[in-house]
Amino acid sequence: MLKALILGGTTEATALARRLAGHPRVDARVSLAGRTKNPVLPPLPTRIGGFGGVDGLAGYLRSEGIAAVIDATHPFAARISANAAAACAQAGMALRLLTRPAWTAGPGDRWIGVPDMAAAALAVRDLGDGVFLTVGRQEVAAFEVVPDKRYLIRAVDPPDPMPALPRATLILDRGPFTVAGELALMRRHGVEVVVSKNSGGRATDAKLEAARELGLPVVMVERPAGNGVPELHDVDAAVAWLEGL
Repeated sequence: MLKALILGGTTEATALARRLAGHPRVDARVSLAGRTKNPVLPPLPTRIGGFGGVDGLAGYLRSEGIAAVIDATHPFAARISANAAAACAQAGMALRLLTRPAWTAGPGDRWIGVPDMAAAALAVRDLGDGVFLTVGRQEVAAFEVVPDKRYLIRAVDPPDPMPALPRATLILDRGPFTVAGELALMRRHGVEVVVSKNSGGRATDAKLEAARELGLPVVMVERPAGNGVPELHDVDAAVAWLEGL
């Protein structure tokens, strides 16, 4: 029986956990960072919380007899991905990155690519007044440098603390979202520019189609650089890799 660890927190991680539940040859468990207050728990043994850095993760892998790790964290979870790469190298564990392909701009899109959230905040300075922040709750404070905009913030959990944005409206919601729903939301709140991370996937891409239909600019924060870990782009490939070990 192959012991495997899934570093989770994404829809892909949950789908992989469902596929591996009761698997005859793969004994998998899931680790969640614990940043979401009420996470969707996968149907596998699950631990919540950090490992204590590279050494802590490497020690966990050894003590639990883990033979393979699949990093299915969010594409912007750069720290845990870097720790996983270093820990697996240290402990001699097989590692693959299960990641959704990045979004790419198409005809009619008005994307403004930026390298990080600080650059995204500067980019909205010269754009419309109504700014739709779809970047999660942890980095909205970056937009305090442009406090005069009218912000619509959507997140699963509320920012803590709330950023000093006097004209902000907070919506708590979890994808997947529909194009019709996103169009209605943007029209209702007078959205003039959308800010997004290039997360990829289908759960939240409806906002991009809605922005295209409305002719709105999208400030797109590009993904951080990877760690050279081989990638898998769907659950079938992840299962096949584990079964082949």
